[in-house]
Amino acid sequence: MIAHSVDDPFYYLHNFRQVLNWVEQRYADLLDDSEHGFIRAFTRLPAPAQALLVRMVMRKGEWFRSDKLDYHEIGDTDTALAPLLELGWVDAQAPLTLEQLWALLRKEEALRCFAGQLSRPKAGKGELLAQLQALELAPRPLEAWFPDFPARIVHWRLQPLCDRLRLLFFGNLYQDWSEFVLADLGVLRYEQVAFADDSRALRQRSDVALAMALHQCGERLEQGEAPAALLATLDGLGSDNPWLARRRARLLFSLGQHCERLGDWDLALQVYAGSSHPEARIRQVRVYERSEQWQLAHALATEMAGAPANPLERQALERMLPRLARKLGGPPRPRRRSDAVQVIELELPAELAVLGVEEAVRRYLEQDGGVAHYVENTLFNSLFGLLCWEAIFVPLPGAFFHPFQVGPQDLHEDDFQQRRAVQFERCLGRLDDGSHPQAIRDCYAAKQGLQSPFVFWQMLDQVLLDQALACLPAAHLKACFVRLLQDIRNNRAGMPDLIQFWPQEGRYRMVEVKGPGDRLQDNQLRWLAFCHEHGLPVVVCHVRWQAEP
Repeated sequence: MIAHSVDDPFYYLHNFRQVLNWVEQRYADLLDDSEHGFIRAFTRLPAPAQALLVRMVMRKGEWFRSDKLDYHEIGDTDTALAPLLELGWVDAQAPLTLEQLWALLRKEEALRCFAGQLSRPKAGKGELLAQLQALELAPRPLEAWFPDFPARIVHWRLQPLCDRLRLLFFGNLYQDWSEFVLADLGVLRYEQVAFADDSRALRQRSDVALAMALHQCGERLEQGEAPAALLATLDGLGSDNPWLARRRARLLFSLGQHCERLGDWDLALQVYAGSSHPEARIRQVRVYERSEQWQLAHALATEMAGAPANPLERQALERMLPRLARKLGGPPRPRRRSDAVQVIELELPAELAVLGVEEAVRRYLEQDGGVAHYVENTLFNSLFGLLCWEAIFVPLPGAFFHPFQVGPQDLHEDDFQQRRAVQFERCLGRLDDGSHPQAIRDCYAAKQGLQSPFVFWQMLDQVLLDQALACLPAAHLKACFVRLLQDIRNNRAGMPDLIQFWPQEGRYRMVEVKGPGDRLQDNQLRWLAFCHEHGLPVVVCHVRWQAEP
């Protein structure tokens, strides 16, 4: 598939046709009658009608003024609309609510439309709407609202159907038609991965329904709908599709957090119990704590401590169990002391605060020699992505299914590394035989600018790359890369802010910077403990600003 050049005025239509062909070829068995019928009917439409339809699909909302659907390449809007009106895909007589009409009117039009119904006509448009909402006006066609309105208002009725087709193509609803434009302009470029015609994200029709339901529930949650209503919607909706299972777990976790904010402890516990999110069990303990159910909190935490599911649980339990023991009045369980990490206390001139604490420390470090960079999570992730590019983008079944993927669909699956064991062994083996610098440089040159879930191209210039390869021991890189693969979602973040190189001496150190009142986060503490355990040079720099004279 090729993104059609934006130099062609109908580029968007050509791209839409490609998507329909792609979906029909790969998902024919998942399409329902309405979707099959839409694709067949679309192909028979005159080109101007096709183009206007796609213009509406790509725009926000489902209600449009005809005078805002004026496109030079399409020509007369009414002529292009006629076949869509005949098919019933667009409706020019649909009743509009007050809010739908209001969103389409200019203020002067609104004043004409509702003359005599506004108590304060000079107020802002938002206040004017509030005045009218108090009248509880019923929905009605445009002619009943505004008989002499100078344009049509039409309702595009098939947006949900087109959203389902977009979901089938991308496997998600956060990517949209702009991907084609950005690809054609070279803003976003993707690795070209070979995949079979039957490679696809959604495997059965119920997957489509669940994906749409999860997306809609997420939107309803953001709009403030009650969690109980959303849970009723999700009840019974499930799938063995790993991607959808993760989406459902994340949504349930968000619902649980919302219940906590509302103080609905029982519902929060119910929601967390049904979520496989890696932090769901910890949140259950916290809900018991917040609702002062100390015995239940201690019992669950003790049970979890016997077999922590992940490092996040282990770390949280080390704090929770001593606290809960004190609440129950028994002998406190001693907390495990954190591994010692070297600490630097810096007092810097107050005028440097305008630079930001990380930049101020970076400049200070360079006074002692060497060169320091602000890299945070970008450097080690990028080096990993370059060294292991072959393994990350290997065309395994189900990993890639459309040409606009940043990375494989199963990136956060438990078996991600196992499925690519041979490729990762070959890539990481270059750290053992010393061939990794050339392999990384070759990939840096060959894949420059291509989208990757790990490589931060804007940060990684040639100077930083050369210094990193000269100063970072292969054993340290391998330890970091192995840890990253153990839990990509959580271990790709929390790395120290700065890295300092002494290229002439072939050495380095990492520096985690904390300004006044700032403290180490959990993922940072886990990385610091890892660095201490494996002998990676790291310090924590606490900064305070000198008092003004």
